[in-house]
Order: sequence, then C-alpha cells, then structure tokens
Amino acid sequence: MYDLTGFQRDLLYVVAGLDDPHGLAIKEELEEYYEKEIHHGRLYPNLDTLVEKGLVEKGERDRRTNEYTLTRRGRRELEARIEWETGYAST
Repeated sequence: MYDLTGFQRDLLYVVAGLDDPHGLAIKEELEEYYEKEIHHGRLYPNLDTLVEKGLVEKGERDRRTNEYTLTRRGRRELEARIEWETGYAST
C-alpha cells in the first residue's frame, strides 16, 4: 500500500465502499469527493495499476462496462491502512 498514490488509495476505498463498483460509478463518486472532473485518462490507468498489483479484480459486466472488486489481498491491505490511520487519527 505504501507504493500507491493518494488517488490510487482513494480508488481502493471507493471500490470497497460501492455496492456496484463499475467505472462510471467510481468516477462519479471521486468527482463528488474531489469536487472536480476526473478524466478517463486518469481513472482507468490507475484502476489498471491496482489490477496489476493484485489489489483489485476487473471483470466484464457487458461489452461496454467493466466492474471492479477488491481481491482478498486488496481487502487486507485496505484494512491494514485503516488500522494504521486510526492509530494516528484517534489521538
């Protein structure tokens, strides 16, 4: 997790938190959080990086829509990050 950018970590949180994590839903959630447009050229390469690192699994819902889910490793990494953050934020 230490080698991820802040944006990639945010992607993990969003993928974990959405009931239906597909590209457009992830994009909309991040746009709401960042209060600016997230371009496809930023979103999808970063999702692909998370897939390559084994943190996210990419599946095909239909010919136009990909869906994303955390892998077991991704879930463990995210939980470890939350625990680490909580140790500092709760003081």
